[in-house]
Amino acid sequence: MKTLYFDCFSGISGDMVIGALIDAGADPNHLAEELKKLNIQDEYELKWQKVVKNGITSTKFDVILLNNTTGHHEHIHEHGHEHHHEHSHEHGHEHHHEHSHDHSHGHHHHHHRAYQDIVKLIEDADFSQQVKETALRIFKKIGEAEGLIHGIPLEDVHFHEVGAIDSIIDIVGASILIHQLEIGAVKASPIPVGTGHIHIDHGIYPVPAPATLEVLIGVPIQHSDIRFELTTPTGAAIVAVLAEEFSALPTMTVQAIGYGAGTKTFKDRPNVLRVIIGE
Repeated sequence: MKTLYFDCFSGISGDMVIGALIDAGADPNHLAEELKKLNIQDEYELKWQKVVKNGITSTKFDVILLNNTTGHHEHIHEHGHEHHHEHSHEHGHEHHHEHSHDHSHGHHHHHHRAYQDIVKLIEDADFSQQVKETALRIFKKIGEAEGLIHGIPLEDVHFHEVGAIDSIIDIVGASILIHQLEIGAVKASPIPVGTGHIHIDHGIYPVPAPATLEVLIGVPIQHSDIRFELTTPTGAAIVAVLAEEFSALPTMTVQAIGYGAGTKTFKDRPNVLRVIIGE
């Protein structure tokens, strides 16, 4: 049976998963074609390229949001700053901000979808049943975590981060590629989560972010001195749903190896996710 091992020595995020799977031989053009079934291709562009991270050649996968100037932090920008300004600015500035708020509102539905919208998007797409089920399980994992933290039922969860197009692409994309590679079993290392604090739309949060930690219930996490969010909610949900076991590298005959690059570069270690595929 073909086994895939996620070696998460530098954490895991959605884009690192896709990058690593492409690097290990999954077909990015198949991915791009399949993703068109979601009927949202006017909202994004995909980009993948080889980069060298601290001496390791790896694949960097990016989702570029169209109608917009920023990439991965879109959700934080829109959700955080817009609202923050609306509340904190005096009345004098309100008009200026209303204007910019309306302006971005035109694309608002692109980046903040309710849990039910995402489920419908996936169910209506012409994917194989396996791809659909995998993607829906991963989304549900995050939806439940967010709902629990914010104290709202699953169907009322509106995604800040996950609703952003890049996370839809990362989760559905991971499902597409895992099935394309015909992986029979998935295992993973314990998950380092990082330490310190991050700024998200609700304020300053500890690392791991509450949603990430919630998703990782039942998963062995590992202490890391890196003061950065090594594992994102999306990455955590992908590995929590896919991996049936968390262990050291299993005994296997290695067939393919892939490195997926993260967005950050650390001084003394490569910020990459390694996948090892074998029998």
